[in-house]
Amino acid sequence: MSIQLAQLNLPTFSFRMKEEQGKQKIFDQLRRKWLVLTPEEWVRQNIIAFLIEQKEFPPIRIANEIALQYNGLSRRCDSLVYDQHCKPLLIIEYKAPSIAINQKVFDQIAVYNLELQVPYLLVSNGLQHIFCQVNLKERRYLFIPEIPNYQQLIAEKP
Repeated sequence: MSIQLAQLNLPTFSFRMKEEQGKQKIFDQLRRKWLVLTPEEWVRQNIIAFLIEQKEFPPIRIANEIALQYNGLSRRCDSLVYDQHCKPLLIIEYKAPSIAINQKVFDQIAVYNLELQVPYLLVSNGLQHIFCQVNLKERRYLFIPEIPNYQQLIAEKP
């Protein structure tokens, strides 16, 4: 069974893929394991490759599927990027290309940030990427048209 991989609004990257028990799988370089290739996982792997290869994010500073608690409920953010002092810097939320990035999706990542208090957020469905800086005191968002490289983020961290 082969799924149709969407053409994303990102450069093209090479991935290790295989078919196993009728399911297409992709190798996650961060978790070092094979994962079922879903449309959302396709977006995750492409964004991670983009951040590492184009935006110079150190792979060691990126973690996938981070568990957290908020109001007594278990939640899981898709990816979390840490600064050079191992403090959370950026939350990333991925959606399948067929899912529109709307207020509901943005609210989901904002709820995660009530717990994590990071200065940057990124939401992407692979076609649209929304990156913003968070003013935690004023609860305001400054939307930035291009995803900065890692050194810019840590240098300009509020």
